[in-house]
Amino acid sequence: MRSEKMKEFREEGHHRGGRYRGRDGSHQRGPKTFRRGRAIAFLEMMKLKRTTIKQQLEQPEFQSIQPILVGELKAIDMVINEFIQLFEIHESETMAPSDSEEDNEKSLKNDEEGNNLNENN
Repeated sequence: MRSEKMKEFREEGHHRGGRYRGRDGSHQRGPKTFRRGRAIAFLEMMKLKRTTIKQQLEQPEFQSIQPILVGELKAIDMVINEFIQLFEIHESETMAPSDSEEDNEKSLKNDEEGNNLNENN
């Protein structure tokens, strides 16, 4: 009798959190989706840090620490790649690097050039 109850209990999907794995037919997204969202947010933060370091490599005031920045860039690339593999994150899940970042950089450079022209006049 006891084994019959356990069998029914397991078939219902309540044993060991089966309900959260979708056995009960619900399409409810629970803690797994929340954690995945947090992982993707962390990945975006890491990509932003990578972009910042890459920009610093191109700036003359950071030339004295260029070897350190190169090392940090390699390390952060390694962490990003391992993180993507560990959490099986696909490119479509993250925010794609937009062209707006490049546009912002170009507009900043144009603004600087415009300011220089104004100073000369």
